[in-house]
Amino acid sequence: MAISRSQLVKELEPGLNALFGLEYDRYENEHAEIFDAESSDRAFEEEVMLSGFGSAPTKSEGGAVSFDTANETFTARYTHETIALAFSITEEAVEDNLYDRLAARYTRALARSMSNTKQVKAAAVLNNAFAAAGAAGTNPGGDGVSLINTQHPLQSGGFLANRLATDADLNEASLEQALIDIADFRDERGLRTAIQGMKLIIPRQLQFTANRLMESTLRTGTADNDINAIRNMGVIPQGYVVNHFLNDADAFFIKTDAPNGFKHFTRTPLSTSMEGDFDTGNIRYKARERYSFGFSDPRCVFGTSGA
Repeated sequence: MAISRSQLVKELEPGLNALFGLEYDRYENEHAEIFDAESSDRAFEEEVMLSGFGSAPTKSEGGAVSFDTANETFTARYTHETIALAFSITEEAVEDNLYDRLAARYTRALARSMSNTKQVKAAAVLNNAFAAAGAAGTNPGGDGVSLINTQHPLQSGGFLANRLATDADLNEASLEQALIDIADFRDERGLRTAIQGMKLIIPRQLQFTANRLMESTLRTGTADNDINAIRNMGVIPQGYVVNHFLNDADAFFIKTDAPNGFKHFTRTPLSTSMEGDFDTGNIRYKARERYSFGFSDPRCVFGTSGA
């Protein structure tokens, strides 16, 4: 439906001083703090997890050397979505000079809508991180379980846990335990990895708690003269970031330095186009892009849904 003069009646009145409602600031590109950006030239992308080898055994004198095999364990798929939105203005509104006066405002509003959708879809990877496989909105990984889980199956027969054994709110004890658990991450064959926590990702409700935990010189909530070990040791070197599109007020996440974790594939960058419709004379303006968000290796993050 085109924007007509009846919808913009106040704009036609003389002496109008200001129009408002289309030019709020927006939270932009918060996904870039979480996802690594890559380009794509196909309808979907797939990444395969390889198992590597187990621990090397001792070879006896004169005995034969042992052989091992590396296998493909699972495949993570990224299916791109098309995101698009448009608006049009009637020929009469254009004739009455409404297009020139409003075009910039409406194109900014269009950009704001496109940006909002991208942030929501990016945050959905974490918002659905605890959902059971098969639940509405869930996005299980290539290993068949949710992103944050205590039962990621390993090729060795065990399980990887990137979730606290008992969910807890953000505090000194829960943050330290999460970092201890990250230091115990194993690969697909059960070998220890040197993966470390790099960045704390939190909803807006936890920003003050995170600041006290990460920036205080001494321990918070105690009269003892103990140092703040988290800050002193620099165990989360990239600090914390607030994502305003996270839904759970208690959940927090620690992004690690595991390679091939969070990915944002761009199939078609954001583009805009404008054209006139011959039959109606309306001016139409469209924005469109194609992309996907997801994760490959669940070791890229550790999290808890809160107590």
